[in-house]
Amino acid sequence: MRIFISSLITGMEPLRAAAREAVTTLGHDPIMAEAFGATPQSPQIACLDGVRQAAVVVLILGARYGSKQLSGLSATHEEFREARNRCPVLVFVEDKLSPEPDQAAFIEEVQSWKSGLMRDAFSSPADLQAKVTRAIHRQELATATAPFDGNEVLARALEAFPDDGRGYHRGAALTVAVFGGPSQTILRPSELEAPSLAEKLEREALFGAARIFARSAATTNTITDNKLILAQDDRSQRCLILDAQGGIVVRQPLEDEDEGRGMSVIIVETVKDRLTDALRYSNWLLEELDPTHRLSHLVVAASVTGGFGMRTRSEHRASPNSISLPGFGQGDRPPVQLTPPHMQRPAMIQNLSHLVDDLTTLLRRQWR
Repeated sequence: MRIFISSLITGMEPLRAAAREAVTTLGHDPIMAEAFGATPQSPQIACLDGVRQAAVVVLILGARYGSKQLSGLSATHEEFREARNRCPVLVFVEDKLSPEPDQAAFIEEVQSWKSGLMRDAFSSPADLQAKVTRAIHRQELATATAPFDGNEVLARALEAFPDDGRGYHRGAALTVAVFGGPSQTILRPSELEAPSLAEKLEREALFGAARIFARSAATTNTITDNKLILAQDDRSQRCLILDAQGGIVVRQPLEDEDEGRGMSVIIVETVKDRLTDALRYSNWLLEELDPTHRLSHLVVAASVTGGFGMRTRSEHRASPNSISLPGFGQGDRPPVQLTPPHMQRPAMIQNLSHLVDDLTTLLRRQWR
């Protein structure tokens, strides 16, 4: 496994040597800027390319921020931004330091980002070496599964979408699938069927930070085809499906209290709100089921059923009684996903707003 060591170089040579020793002791290949030698690339491109080649990045932060590049960020900061959506980042912050203002802001950014398996303080090169060794070993154990196959995970996600027509008679609905890999069993049959699991999922769906169920409706749970299915019986189409591999499907209605109910119009802002709730809930559920990130990558797909048009709230208010019906007479609209469809697991929440915007854009294209 190739591991990129990211930090300032000048003044941190003993710490970088300690991290390199940890990497090589475990039989891995360290990628370090000082070992690049002559290259036709700029140092910036060479370092960022090194990040792209790495399976893991070890980020070591001290008191100094470093010289700013044209981007306005230090080289280490650029490396972190490049790495955070590509691979696990193991973060180590020097203990009892008084960081420069820019470095303090950088450390705050890193610490607020939910990534990797280890964020630890260190007091000396020897302490750092021991903690880097332990962190990489934990990463190895957490990902000791079959290689990740994005196409296989995408196929499972697309097969999970309910095949129940376009919802003409039950109103419009949004379905979101979040499936992880490498493929493996996350829940044994007894765990999937445990009443405590259904209770926990229902409680979070009703009262959690990302509520996907309505408190006014009763919820039922069943086991079908080795899947736990929670559904609400108010004809709203709300349901949650969880399979043994940690695959999640969330379906929510798209009716808006004030807009478009009579015209079967789907409001873009409502789609974004439902997408955000579904992804936040899925992230919570994955952290409950797989806190050590055995599922290191995710595929996210979404579909809209029912409805005869999609427009923004302002567009609908400007012309509430007049709308073209591009959806009328069309065949089923297939689920949409990004290209490539898979991402590092932390990226789903780190880039949540961009993910929601992009999926909504792809869904809206189906109406044009």
